[in-house]
Amino acid sequence: MTDTVARREPLVLLIVVAVVCVALGISPKADRLTWLLENIPVMIGLPILVATRRSFPLTPLTYRLIAVHAVILMVGGYYSYAAVPIGNWASDAFHLGRNHYDRLGHLAQGFIPAMIAREFLIRKSPLRPGGMLSFLVGCYCLAFSAFFELFEWWTTIAFGSGSDAYLGSQGDIWDAQWDMFMCLIGASISLMLLSRLQDRQLRAFGLMPGVSRG
Repeated sequence: MTDTVARREPLVLLIVVAVVCVALGISPKADRLTWLLENIPVMIGLPILVATRRSFPLTPLTYRLIAVHAVILMVGGYYSYAAVPIGNWASDAFHLGRNHYDRLGHLAQGFIPAMIAREFLIRKSPLRPGGMLSFLVGCYCLAFSAFFELFEWWTTIAFGSGSDAYLGSQGDIWDAQWDMFMCLIGASISLMLLSRLQDRQLRAFGLMPGVSRG
């Protein structure tokens, strides 16, 4: 990847995510409250990424993963997680008994934040690639998932039955536990598959502490 492409890619991804956000936000099939709650991470995250683009640029891998995660969230907000068409298709085709798009969302909740946390810890802490770093990244993802479940609880208290579509539990009493389990699986898969690629990009862009770009 050339320097010019590397510099422009985050802007391209930002434009794509912003266009999708606007398009899916004009007239969502879910109620407006569900759309808003699902899009809160996107609305918070994008301004932060823009504000830190020069002071703390991320690797291309991490930016791409964030863009994918944003789209997953926005699609869930547009339909509500329990009504995303691809989830309904999978439920009918494989006799799953429920729409599992929310499981995909929580798998992504571990898979993608794992790389964000890993990059941040490598660059801003004494930790280096290895077992302890992976362990702490997994702990962070589980903690983040647990906080998200608390947030869902708080929305239930605040909005009552109006937040049912946002929760997406579909009557499953173990939904919160499944969500955290899927997050852990996602984080574990991400660490196994993407850690070396992330390390190569950190070195290539001179973002690995102690390694100069050459």
